[in-house]
Amino acid sequence: MKKTLSAAAMLTALLLASSCDINEEFQGSLTPDQVSTGNAASLLDGVYTSMRSPFQGATQVFALSEVTTDERIMPTRAGDWDDNGVWRQLHLHTWDANHSQVRDAFANLGGVVFAANDVLRPEFNASVQQQAEARFLRAWAMYWTLDLFDQVPYREPGESVAANARVRKGTEALDYIISEVNAVLTNLPDGPAYRANKDAARGLLMKCYLNRGVYANRAAPTFAAADMNQVITLANQIINTGRYTFATNYFDNFAPDNTAIGTENIFTELNIGGVSSGAQFDLWRFISHYNMTPSGYNGPAALPGFYDKFGASDIRRGTVYTYKNGPANPGKRQNVGFLIGQQYNLTSGAPLTDRTGAPLAFTREVRIIETGANLEVTGIRPMKYPPDFTNNGAGTTDNDMVHLRLPDILLMKAEAILRGGTATAAGTYGATPLALVNSIRTHSSRNAGPLTSLDLTTLLDERGRELYLEQWRRQDMVRFGKFLSPGEQRTTTSDPKYLIFPIPNQQLAVNPNLTQNPGY
Repeated sequence: MKKTLSAAAMLTALLLASSCDINEEFQGSLTPDQVSTGNAASLLDGVYTSMRSPFQGATQVFALSEVTTDERIMPTRAGDWDDNGVWRQLHLHTWDANHSQVRDAFANLGGVVFAANDVLRPEFNASVQQQAEARFLRAWAMYWTLDLFDQVPYREPGESVAANARVRKGTEALDYIISEVNAVLTNLPDGPAYRANKDAARGLLMKCYLNRGVYANRAAPTFAAADMNQVITLANQIINTGRYTFATNYFDNFAPDNTAIGTENIFTELNIGGVSSGAQFDLWRFISHYNMTPSGYNGPAALPGFYDKFGASDIRRGTVYTYKNGPANPGKRQNVGFLIGQQYNLTSGAPLTDRTGAPLAFTREVRIIETGANLEVTGIRPMKYPPDFTNNGAGTTDNDMVHLRLPDILLMKAEAILRGGTATAAGTYGATPLALVNSIRTHSSRNAGPLTSLDLTTLLDERGRELYLEQWRRQDMVRFGKFLSPGEQRTTTSDPKYLIFPIPNQQLAVNPNLTQNPGY
């Protein structure tokens, strides 16, 4: 029998092979035998693998969702991190339809949709659960395409790739995504977190209903009580499963063994240390200085205004973390969270220096273009994922990438009540927005202390403190009407066209059903 590789497997391999140069080598390719015999399980594994390219690491969806906000800046340090200005363009809101991160995010989100469609082709005889998982992952990628670009290309399973993909826009696309998730929810498993599961589906539906008004009018969204009540109902369903509890340590949710100890995690992407993973090491390698352990590329930083949103005792701002197979840290120096001030050798305890011999002491101050003698120390360095010392060298790290956590569910429920939904209790977290937020803040894993009052502005700040660098910041700032506001480095209000990204010119050239978004 003639053996051929499926289009999904080939596309996944090509997409990953063309991603950022520092990403690890693609692993886990399907064999011709697996695909030619219609092995739906192997094809479905390929869909999960295709998720790594757009979502894992510090480029693509992460870059579009974080570098464009008040959470992250990618300063050019003399010739380092210039990259033809792509990072500056994101932070300053000056990108266009040729931007490389915009192009790659659009293409690789489409790759997930393509791979999922391959599983759903009738000749592969996928089981009911396999079809449900593939349809959920397709809906997840479509949701992010909608959120970022407002246009979602699609084909039906088995439809010829020679035909131009059709396009759904705005609330039409949202309604389709909602209908798909509702259609498969009961056929999804209860877990684990690294598979498409019922609570991941409920969490995605919460995002859909919470943002429906945004996708109808991004410049001036309104929030219907019926949508907010859907958010609250779905949150209560997740809470009432009893499957999720606050982790012993906040950073356990992101640690190399977070499959086991990340008790808040609802939906993740499985990485297998030493075997197969996405580019999660970017999240510490990008920010670490060359002389730190693990060594890095001395790049992005946090803005001081965002750092100042945290209280001094808030563990989420940083703590001493015990690394699996990591250095002893004899001085018990802060080694995760926002790194500021003098840095130390975590094996000997000795203070580190930069490459000129000056103290390696990270400063609050940072500019979009750094010049002079301070290139290596400017900027607070945010390290949310504790490094995997065991597998860092190989690049196949064990930190599962986190999409949804229990605190996000609680914060969305609080927001839905503030926006007109009916308050109801579930679990031990309370029924009022203030009680829900304080259940997170006062837990020993945060130690942030209770708030005395809560409004939408304070809630946006709390979402930032809890969910920083988890790819929700841009979406949150758009929904709260803050995304276009001036910032520390961008001193003027941005053009409203930047509420969505342009359709990449390469995509417009090959699909006449796509139209350029207004203003680009």
